[in-house]
Amino acid sequence: MTDRIQLTGLRARGRHGVYDFERAQGQDFVVDAVLELDLAPAAASDDVTATVHYGELAERLVAVVTGEPVNLIETLADRLLAVCLADQRVVAATVTVHKPEAPVPHTFTDVAVTMTRTRTP
Repeated sequence: MTDRIQLTGLRARGRHGVYDFERAQGQDFVVDAVLELDLAPAAASDDVTATVHYGELAERLVAVVTGEPVNLIETLADRLLAVCLADQRVVAATVTVHKPEAPVPHTFTDVAVTMTRTRTP
């Protein structure tokens, strides 16, 4: 599949982490999502219902980030992948969760986890 919808840099505040202060204070998380699906029907019809509505996808992803806290961003990424694959037209999805405020005692630019899942028949 070569067709993709990409949503990059979606920012939301969540309370994920293994430390109590991460749960209490919260921090920003940044999500990148890539969905693989056939976009020919949408291109031919020029109809938003023939594709994944990226605005609605963003709302669902933000609801996960701002929702129930988890310890690991790996778990968060897995939950976000489930949202991406909920639409049966999506054959594969890749999600990257960035945690730019991670409690690392050294100067760093980013901590991120990337996970890819393919729909199983």
